[in-house]
Amino acid sequence: MKGEKISELTTNRLSVYLRCLNELAGQGTKTVSSDTLAKRFHLNSAQIRKDLANFGELGVRGVGYYVDSLREHLTKILGLDKEHRVCIIGSGRLGSALANYYGFKQSNFEVAALFDSDKRKIGKKVAGIEVFDIKDFSRAVKKDNIEVAVIAVPGQHAEAVLELVVSSGIKAVMNFAPVALKTADDVKLKTVDLTSSLESLSYFLAEGASSNGKPIKSRGVSK
Repeated sequence: MKGEKISELTTNRLSVYLRCLNELAGQGTKTVSSDTLAKRFHLNSAQIRKDLANFGELGVRGVGYYVDSLREHLTKILGLDKEHRVCIIGSGRLGSALANYYGFKQSNFEVAALFDSDKRKIGKKVAGIEVFDIKDFSRAVKKDNIEVAVIAVPGQHAEAVLELVVSSGIKAVMNFAPVALKTADDVKLKTVDLTSSLESLSYFLAEGASSNGKPIKSRGVSK
């Protein structure tokens, strides 16, 4: 692997490539070229070659890439060759939906625990996963070797939860709370903003309506 730091955009694309290769492997495909991979999954062949070149010569001239071998390489590069234990903070509708998400195990992530402050939820199970008292968070993190925390609480509680997560030694956090959070440089924080994504889609629909000769009426004060 080259010495320079690999960008997050690149690692995101590697994840996409791995899913594509998993599909090809499931269909019995043994080798694939970057051009074929790009055409099949609507990707960019030059970008594929550039991204993979960051990690050495993974292809074979005249053959392309051996699917199983490249899958193995990408799995190791992404750290998916070992299990990562995840906790979800907030066992409401969103937290419960995430606990039921089948994709975690497919990517070698295991939801080990849920946490909540609601006494009525503590001790119950969601998708077979027990809900623990948030007061026991730090102890449970160490006991269960939890590496990743998912924040699924109302926005007004997210900052306090993040502080608890970081103070417990967790370095990887995914935030679903509708609020912008900041943390130390040695902690990787990713925010999934569902509202922003929906508003972006709304803009697309509004632009489509306008371009079809149906301009959006302004609600401003008329002159």
